[in-house]
Amino acid sequence: MNRLTLRTLMTCVLQTSIFTLSAVISLSASAQSFPTKPIRLIVPFAPGGSTDIIARAVGDALGRQLGQPVIVENKAGGGGSVGALEVMRAPKDGYTIGMATVSTTAANPAINPKIGYDPIKDFTAITNIAATPNIIAVNPSFPAKDFKTFMAVLKANPGKYSYSSSGTGGIGHLQTELFKSLAGVFIVHIPYRGAGPALADTVGGQVSMIFDNLPSSLPFIKDGKLIPIVIAAPKRLAQLPNVPTFAEVGLVPVNRMAYYGFLGPAGMPKEIVDKYYAAVQKAVAEPAVLKRIEETGSIINVNGPEAFSKEIKAEYAVYKEVVAKQKLQLD
Repeated sequence: MNRLTLRTLMTCVLQTSIFTLSAVISLSASAQSFPTKPIRLIVPFAPGGSTDIIARAVGDALGRQLGQPVIVENKAGGGGSVGALEVMRAPKDGYTIGMATVSTTAANPAINPKIGYDPIKDFTAITNIAATPNIIAVNPSFPAKDFKTFMAVLKANPGKYSYSSSGTGGIGHLQTELFKSLAGVFIVHIPYRGAGPALADTVGGQVSMIFDNLPSSLPFIKDGKLIPIVIAAPKRLAQLPNVPTFAEVGLVPVNRMAYYGFLGPAGMPKEIVDKYYAAVQKAVAEPAVLKRIEETGSIINVNGPEAFSKEIKAEYAVYKEVVAKQKLQLD
């Protein structure tokens, strides 16, 4: 190697090092001053569902805590994967974050190997916000109003009734398929682009039932437009004292609550993640926000980046096992 080539090589290495150092310094400076402009909060489902309700309940308060508006954007499709992919591809400067659900970080990637992202490697966990029961509810025209009769009707009529879900590969889909396999019943799956439209058709009677997160279904249950049958929760809820849990009816593996949290693209600076975590803690402590979330039947669970990361990993492992054991596949 002659002197000119060596000199050129050393110059290139030096320039690359300077560029990398400059980028690190710039990112660090940006993290310290964060945020200086509005923040996008991607909701990977249609308006009206539980994810949307939690996002909007926390979003305004989060904006007040951070000093910049938080703009909620609904990016529905693919059981939540469309919105999740948008978060994954966003710059890691913290100005685009997303709602993390069991559907987007566990159920959907567990059943769909071509989803386009790894829920563990491709995101930065920020914090969980709330834990929510899931419920099977039926249209009032369904010929059952309690779990025992519900099971008798399904077993006597395999394939006659249908259920709606927020999308193929979502938690509603996988939990219902798990329920079907354990209970020995057959119900036809009708996927939608989010819980909102799935609920609308269930309430309207186009679909017989839904396995949904409680926050989006509860208003319809209170109005008598849906009949609750069985719920996934640690114990019976005060709002629905006559509705048994899956554990009570002998279906313990289905008795899993959902989570709603924040995540960002992989590689977000720790300073920004920590700012979000601190801001979320203050946001959910606001009386109006706390009341809105608890009214939905959800439980506040702001646990921080490390704990939320472990929670995502654990839930993903559970649903990978469910998919393998039940031999579930995308349609």
